[in-house]
Amino acid sequence: MRLVRFGPAGSERPGLMQQGKVIDLTSVFADIPDIGEVFFRDGWLDKVRGVSAGESVPYDRLGCPVRKPGKIICLGINYREHTREAGFDQPENPLLFAKAPNALSGPTDPILLPRSCSQIDWEVELAVVIGKKGKRIPKRAAFDHIAGVTVMNDVSGRQAQFADGQWFRGKSFDTFAPMGPAIVTLDEIGDIQNLHLTSLVDGQVMQDGSTADMIFPVAELIEFISEDITLLPGDVISTGTPSGVGIFRDPPVLLQPGNVVECRVEKIGSIVNPVVAER
Repeated sequence: MRLVRFGPAGSERPGLMQQGKVIDLTSVFADIPDIGEVFFRDGWLDKVRGVSAGESVPYDRLGCPVRKPGKIICLGINYREHTREAGFDQPENPLLFAKAPNALSGPTDPILLPRSCSQIDWEVELAVVIGKKGKRIPKRAAFDHIAGVTVMNDVSGRQAQFADGQWFRGKSFDTFAPMGPAIVTLDEIGDIQNLHLTSLVDGQVMQDGSTADMIFPVAELIEFISEDITLLPGDVISTGTPSGVGIFRDPPVLLQPGNVVECRVEKIGSIVNPVVAER
């Protein structure tokens, strides 16, 4: 099942993507909430499963597939090859940071280059959307708490990230978390730890990795995070990026106005975002 949100920014409606077409779920369920905490908490994931009848609608835009997550928890240095390219030691425990919800945008929305920060970089990531509340979730039960997975570009303002002594600002500029195109349920994915990830800038492959290279797999991340942080429906965990980011190239390659960034994850799809200068 592929859940989407479609429509103009700020007026998205919940939908189901089937064979390239979108079924408007509001035409099937008049009382359906938007895809977010209430949607998952109140069992709508099961209610919409198997829907095949409904109004198939044209759409001009897909939005971020989850509305206003309470938390966007991200992983730093969670791929072995990325750790080596950055010259870091392999962490003993997951390295967590957060992105602010204002960073979220849709799978084709522009990435805005901020006026106050240069060295803007890309990071293709597998993002996990939480479907069920939990604390101290053992890794054997971790997948029971996942609604589905999606693609996120953890866009990074390296100048701010490295100068501030913490990562929050440089990771949280507006539009720095394009996500989508859909939340894909795990029954369509298979082995979550064997998915191909790719990023391209203007059609040139920059990152080409696999979730098999994660230092801390998804189930371990959920166990670690939930030990002291309650995970709520709609929360997002973005699980880190493989090698090939721009800042560690020789010479560095950073995003410029006019670039187009594509991030792909196998069995989920692609997000394709133009890069523009913020006015």
